[in-house]
Amino acid sequence: MQPRINFITLGVDDLDRSLRFYRDGLGFETEGIVGKEFDHGAVVFFDLQPGLRLALWPRASIAHEIGRPVGRPSATEMMLAHNVTSKAEVDDVMRQAEAAGAVILKPANDTFWGGYAGYFLDPDNHVWEAVWNPAWQP
Repeated sequence: MQPRINFITLGVDDLDRSLRFYRDGLGFETEGIVGKEFDHGAVVFFDLQPGLRLALWPRASIAHEIGRPVGRPSATEMMLAHNVTSKAEVDDVMRQAEAAGAVILKPANDTFWGGYAGYFLDPDNHVWEAVWNPAWQP
């Protein structure tokens, strides 16, 4: 298997609410909800960068698809990071996320490893890191 990820799928409780957060609040471009004509098929896709998409899919639909019960979400299961080019841009991302309704977990500040980062929760308690890493410029 080649190490490659093409989709990141986040399980959500309210697809319309999550669509509004990412599209209207954070400015992610999308065609909106597709697949409504299928049972458990409604999903939202966002192009992130060439070859990578973010999908929002109801938790109940994921559970149905994989044959497992819906579990309790945990903010410590995974974290998505958005690496930017400056500390000021981290601050901008954090302000935009908060204005969109995100819960700020940790305001942006200098990190122990020489970067600058802040953390927020989306409406379904997925953790996002807005980060400037001087060793890894986007």
